[in-house]
Amino acid sequence: GVLGSGDFARSLAVRLVCSGFRVVVGSRNPKRKASLFPAAAEVTFQAEAVKKADVIFVAIFREHYSTLCDLADVLVGKILVDVSNNTEINHHKESNAEYLASLFPACTVVKGFNVVSAWTLQSGARDGNKQVLICSNNQEAKRIVAEIAQIMGFTPVDMGCMSSACEIENIPLRLLPAWKIPIFLALGLFLCFFTYNLIRQVIHPYIREQKNKLYKIPIEVVNTTLPCVSYVMLSLVYLPGVLAACSQLYYGTKYRRFPDWLDQWLQHRKQIGLLSFFCAALHAVYSLCLPMRRSHRYLLIETAVKQAVEKKMTIWVEEEVWRMEIYISVGIIALGLLSLLAITSLPSIANSLNWREFSFIQ
Repeated sequence: GVLGSGDFARSLAVRLVCSGFRVVVGSRNPKRKASLFPAAAEVTFQAEAVKKADVIFVAIFREHYSTLCDLADVLVGKILVDVSNNTEINHHKESNAEYLASLFPACTVVKGFNVVSAWTLQSGARDGNKQVLICSNNQEAKRIVAEIAQIMGFTPVDMGCMSSACEIENIPLRLLPAWKIPIFLALGLFLCFFTYNLIRQVIHPYIREQKNKLYKIPIEVVNTTLPCVSYVMLSLVYLPGVLAACSQLYYGTKYRRFPDWLDQWLQHRKQIGLLSFFCAALHAVYSLCLPMRRSHRYLLIETAVKQAVEKKMTIWVEEEVWRMEIYISVGIIALGLLSLLAITSLPSIANSLNWREFSFIQ
C-alpha cells in the first residue's frame, strides 16, 4: 500500500508495480489522482487501501500524519514504512519515524527509502544510489522491507534500531560532509600560493621596473599556483600515514587510539588526493592554453621583430630546449601516475583490487 499522491508516491508505485507487487494507492481524491498512477495500481480511498495492504508506505509530509489518526483502528498490526525527510537538519527533537510510531503505537514503523530519490525510483537502481537505509525496533518488519527493497533492485542496509532514524533523515540534507575540510584546505593553499605568485610575477616587476603585467593574473599566475597546490595536497595524503606509523613505533603498539586531529586527517586522505588530481588536471589544461593567449602572440611577434632588426638567423638555445622538453615529458608522466592513483581511490575500482594490488599501485 502507498498513502499519498505526490511525486515520490507515484514513482514508488511505478517501481513496485514493475517489480511484480500488487499495489493499492490510498488518496483523499482517488478519481482525480487515478490517472497519475500506472493502470496496474489500484487507486482508492485511504481507508480502503489500508484494509487491503499489510505493508504501507507513508508518503506524506510529517505535518499531515495527524490526518491518518482516523485510520488508527484499521492500521492495527500493519507495517508502516516512513519515507519522509525534513527541510532542515535536526528540525525536530524526534525523528519523523519516531513521531509516526508515537501516533500509532499498535503499528510497526520502519524507516526506509528516504535516501532514494523519485528519479532513482523511476529509472530503477541502474541510475543513482542503490542503497536503501533501513531501521526499526522490529527485526521481522526490517526483514520484510529489506526483501521488498531487494526485489526492487536496491541494496538494503540495516542501520539498527529506530534511534538511527534521525541520522538517516539527516543524510539527504548534508552537502558533501566529507569534502568540507579538504575543500577549505585547498582554497587556503590556493590563496597563499596565488598571493605569493601575484607578488612575484606582477607586483614586484611593477615596483622595480614599472612594467604592467596585470594580464598574467587570469592564466599565468593561476597556472603557476595550481601545481603548487597539487603537490602540497598530494604530500598531505601520505604524511598522516607516516605520522601514524611513527606514533605506533613510539608507543610500541598499534592498538592505541590516534589523536582526533590525526584520525580526521587519515579519514580525509581520499578527498585530499582527488582534489590534488583536480588541481593537476587544471594545470595541464591551463598549460595547453598558454600559447593561445593574445599576449603570447604579441611576444612572439615582438621577438621576431627584434631578431630581424638585429639580423639574427637563429635564437635556438640547446639547454633551454632540452630543459623544456624533459620538463613537459616528466609532467605528463606525473599526471598519468596521479590519474592512476585517483582512479584506484574510487570505491568501485578499489573494491575490485586486493590489498597487495592496491599497495603495489601506491
